[in-house]
Amino acid sequence: MPAKEHHRIFRSNWLRAAVLGANDGIVSTASLITGVAAAQAAHGAILTSGLAGLVAGSLSMAAGEYVSVRSQADTEAADLRLEQRSLKRNSGEELAELTEIYVQRGLSPELAAQVASQLTRHDALDAHARDELGILLHNRARPVQAAVASAACFAGGAALPLAVAAVTPTGPLIWTVTGASIACLAALGALAAGAGGAPKGPAALRVTILGALAMAVTAGVGALFGVAV
Repeated sequence: MPAKEHHRIFRSNWLRAAVLGANDGIVSTASLITGVAAAQAAHGAILTSGLAGLVAGSLSMAAGEYVSVRSQADTEAADLRLEQRSLKRNSGEELAELTEIYVQRGLSPELAAQVASQLTRHDALDAHARDELGILLHNRARPVQAAVASAACFAGGAALPLAVAAVTPTGPLIWTVTGASIACLAALGALAAGAGGAPKGPAALRVTILGALAMAVTAGVGALFGVAV
């Protein structure tokens, strides 16, 4: 017997939220810290700005993710209600529509009719949601779960450069925070790629380059203005 396949597509939703939150937490907080440090701010002011960025960013990620996923959930619910009403009022037309979907996917008309009839008897709404609307009833959008995951991952990512800044003197702080953040970004990219079954090298390189660019630009802005916070 061949070995059972282990598909990773079912991880895409939580993996996307986790990677986005952690990556955003590292990049935005490290950029904020380096920008404020480049403006010749005191060590206490640097840590305060970093902590404020962690809290504000976590809340912003939670609110943004909730609103976004809530909109998706509302759209799914509206489509399901519409489909449910149509199944009650036009069951024959809905059965023909489902049959035609299976014909277009390669089944013979006779087999498509049998499959559509059996699935309709089993759970008509589930069949139409999956094959007509592309909605999986067991995997619908969860706004609260997405909001909590994004906020937690952002806070976890932001805590890394903030912790480094807390134990580093002001002099080498910019380079220390930048180096540690780049290393964390590379590890995050490789970890996310491994969890998703993608090549680790390109993913780590992509995340590292973009994050380093963001930190460099922010530090340049802070140095250019040179305003003590």
